[in-house]
Amino acid sequence: MAEVTAGDQADLSEAAQTELLNLCEEQFAQLEKLQNEIILSEPDFCENPREQSVSRLMATEAELKQWLTVEPELLAANSEVLLKAGKEEMIKLCSELEMVVSCYEAKRDKLRDTKELEQKWLEEKKQALLAASGHVKRLQMEKETLSEHNVFQDTKVKIQKMKVYQETLMECLADILEKHTPVPHNDFSANKKKKNVTQELNEHLISLNEILELLMNKVLDTPHDPYVTIDSTFWPPYIEILLRYGIADHNPEKTSHIMLTCLEIRTE
Repeated sequence: MAEVTAGDQADLSEAAQTELLNLCEEQFAQLEKLQNEIILSEPDFCENPREQSVSRLMATEAELKQWLTVEPELLAANSEVLLKAGKEEMIKLCSELEMVVSCYEAKRDKLRDTKELEQKWLEEKKQALLAASGHVKRLQMEKETLSEHNVFQDTKVKIQKMKVYQETLMECLADILEKHTPVPHNDFSANKKKKNVTQELNEHLISLNEILELLMNKVLDTPHDPYVTIDSTFWPPYIEILLRYGIADHNPEKTSHIMLTCLEIRTE
């Protein structure tokens, strides 16, 4: 009823204006009376403010329950006043609804933009998936069309590389052994008899590198029988070196046979 302002009273008839003014005076008088009663009922000082707050809260709750049980009544019986007040309420409600609609439209536009971005992102992901799937299919087709000849050639090339690498290692080993363990030569400081014997042995002695090659080839060619027979071409000190450092082992049944020791790599 307070929405009916003084400017709107010009649209009301004289009787409606008079009734509205009287009603406002009654309401203001009642409000003033209630305010005075509240002021008089409140004590000036209270020793326990907490109890005072609790009492006020209880009184407010009781009054709230009482107002909830009261049936609402029209403050004015004049239909003209009621129509004017309802019109003002409808205008206010329409304005609030317009604000709500505006907010929801802005939110809808934002969601539409977000949806468009998500759809664009999804389309890009689909294209990437299709490209990846096509690449996988091409790789599978290339793998299936790879002939056995190509596999054989690839394996042959790898074996050739391993052989070259093995030859390189063997050459390095030969150089090292030739430098540190050369084939024994004649001892010119010995007597002639010993000199003649040494020359006869030196003509048939083989190097340590050749002994190792014989042992390795024997293991690779006949792994079921890896032993090599020791003859006069094997210089005894070389055999002693191989046995002492665990590079070769004697045959338990025939001491004149040796084999390359199987080396084990231990990891901790």
